[in-house]
Amino acid sequence: MAKVADQLVNMLVKAGVKHIYAVTGDSLNEVNDAVRRNGNIQWIHVRHEEAGAYAASAEAQLSGIACCAGSSGPGHVHLINGLYDAHKSGAPVIAIASTIMTEEFGTESFQETNTIKLFADCSSYNQIANTPKQFSRMFQAGIQHAISKRAVAVVGLPGDVAAMDADESATAEQVFFTQQVIKPSDGELQKLAELINTHKRITLFCGIGAENAHAELLQLASLIQSPVGYSFKAKMSIQHNNPYEVGMTGLLGLPSAYHSMHESDLLILLGTDFPYVAFMPTDCKIAQIDSRPERIGRRTKVDLGLCGNIKDTLQALIPLIQQKTDDSFLQAQLKLYEKVKEQQQTYVDDRGTEANIHPEFVAALLNKHAAGDAIFTVDTGMCCVWGARYIHATGKRIMLGSFNHGSMANAMPQAIGAALARPGQQVVALCGDGGISMLLGDLATIRQYNLPIKLIVFNNRSLGMVKLEMEVAGLPDWQTDMVNPDFSLIAQAMGMKGITVADPEKVEEALTEILRHDGPALLNVLTDPNALAMPPKLEFNQVKGMALSMGKLILNGRMDEVLDTVKANYKHLKEVI
Repeated sequence: MAKVADQLVNMLVKAGVKHIYAVTGDSLNEVNDAVRRNGNIQWIHVRHEEAGAYAASAEAQLSGIACCAGSSGPGHVHLINGLYDAHKSGAPVIAIASTIMTEEFGTESFQETNTIKLFADCSSYNQIANTPKQFSRMFQAGIQHAISKRAVAVVGLPGDVAAMDADESATAEQVFFTQQVIKPSDGELQKLAELINTHKRITLFCGIGAENAHAELLQLASLIQSPVGYSFKAKMSIQHNNPYEVGMTGLLGLPSAYHSMHESDLLILLGTDFPYVAFMPTDCKIAQIDSRPERIGRRTKVDLGLCGNIKDTLQALIPLIQQKTDDSFLQAQLKLYEKVKEQQQTYVDDRGTEANIHPEFVAALLNKHAAGDAIFTVDTGMCCVWGARYIHATGKRIMLGSFNHGSMANAMPQAIGAALARPGQQVVALCGDGGISMLLGDLATIRQYNLPIKLIVFNNRSLGMVKLEMEVAGLPDWQTDMVNPDFSLIAQAMGMKGITVADPEKVEEALTEILRHDGPALLNVLTDPNALAMPPKLEFNQVKGMALSMGKLILNGRMDEVLDTVKANYKHLKEVI
């Protein structure tokens, strides 16, 4: 007779799950053994459950479903940060939270946690099965929730229930992958068409919701002579082969997209839940289309809000749009964008000095030498800036990050999930020294499964983004410096190839050697800690804050740091001010 643990594994296999990311232990051991006996699914022994949740999130975003697990107590708590990231990223992840024995519930027993309370804020489905009959129904419902809502589903499974004989479910055990056509009503589409047909200066701003509507987006932009901006998460889907694109706005963005949006008399938001309210215009008409209507209007004052899938909606909208012939607004924005790109190139051309290599130069070289279908993962912080500004879309490249939760340490474990989900594609992680330090132990996971991940560590010996945040607030940076080990030696100790480079003239050679290596490899690049990325528009208070911060550093005898910062960022400060 099959056990409940066997039933769990069989249901995961039927759903298309290929891996379970977990650290095994007591309450989870029955599931572990069921995986061993089944043979159609692989247990990935991560060193930390948080890394497992991040890896599952990446795999789910690439493959449509993934699974992680944590044993009772600490195993549950360790999952939380990665599951928060998965949930906010729209990743269909099923999380198995194995618990203490049912007879011990409510006694404050060893390693007891309340999984319902613990996972309530980072899941769309969250239940615990106390009997075999409950489990079969709950697990199917959990997987169905994860897939249909593109979210995390948590199923608690006591260790004793996992070992019981399985009970045949009275309901469905298979999972249903469905597709819907979602578009606004004819009347709503007509209202949007009237807005577009009666306005001259229009900008389209796209989020990840527009990722499958590239052809329709270009057709609309051509009809209305509109520049196209995009969020970081949407960049790889929108930028490629797009003659209308003007880049990103927001904290990581460029003046061109910001300018285009603010010079428009109509802004159309397509599938975006862009969170940075301060970068939104306030003196133009705004229309928003999103498949989740509860998101409409929560970031800016919207004049027209419509519910629809972007591809379906644009297909229905385009026949109602009149061709515009005046392209003066579009050409002006494209001209500004060219100037911005020329400005960016100056940071690439000036490679930096010994142990102070310009990170822009490194990112540009990575863009040049990485595969045309590479999967990039980026750590939160300055790595996001370099990825956003220097890694270009090809139509086949993918970029993953903690774009909504904004957690550090995501790039390396997400690369694990990406490498397992897409074994035929190059996977490159852009890691900050702060980020990779947090989950350094999972380098051993990469080596154990011989995943050919390439880790590029932008080692600026500081928490660079935090340093910038403190400076624009008028605070001297404090406790942002990091005393790092030689990450390449740690990689070598793990059995990986590791190289450290401090000379700008040797970066390209080292990078190409790492990318060509047949197996896991890490490149530790000593980058300039004073290379700070400014937003597309500086407010007076931010300039004032930088000045105050520099003054405080001078008073504290840190004049050298002030001069280095000003020298490293003079060109960009001049441009954005």
